[in-house]
Amino acid sequence: MTKRVRLNSFVIGSSVSLVGDSLDMLGDALVYGFSIYVVARGARMKAKAALFKGGIMAAFGLFVLGEAIYKMIFPQIPIFETIGVVGLLALVANSICFVLLWQHRTDDINMSSVWMCSRNDIIANVSVLFAAGGVWFTRSGWPDILVGLALAALFLRSSLFVLREAITELRESVDKQ
Repeated sequence: MTKRVRLNSFVIGSSVSLVGDSLDMLGDALVYGFSIYVVARGARMKAKAALFKGGIMAAFGLFVLGEAIYKMIFPQIPIFETIGVVGLLALVANSICFVLLWQHRTDDINMSSVWMCSRNDIIANVSVLFAAGGVWFTRSGWPDILVGLALAALFLRSSLFVLREAITELRESVDKQ
């Protein structure tokens, strides 16, 4: 357990909210690359890309949920300075992406799911900043855990939406053949 605590303290400030935000951004990087690959492909391939994105969002949401439960069982106070700085930098970067994607958010299922990922990033980044402030104010890990749980719920809810849309799109593309 000592190695895990040291790794968390060094890498992500022992923060559930930063774990969630970081995993979300990793997933976005993976799915954005895949989205670029399928942007000029047919509806079936775009639906498969959205299915992949939904699966990644669900997996990360479940991981963050597990991390929050772990922090409830083995509590520690995260490093609020790390949470705040990383959260602010991520908010700036994700805001730029969000603005660039705004006009394409309704183009098709692929762009809609990419835009939803960016929207979730903005929500997550602002939430991480609230977690940092809450940890600083309360000198407790609970604000971070609560934000981590909220992020897990957001990711799981979004993944269900994307998965449902992708399955509908796949069914429609089979019916057209």
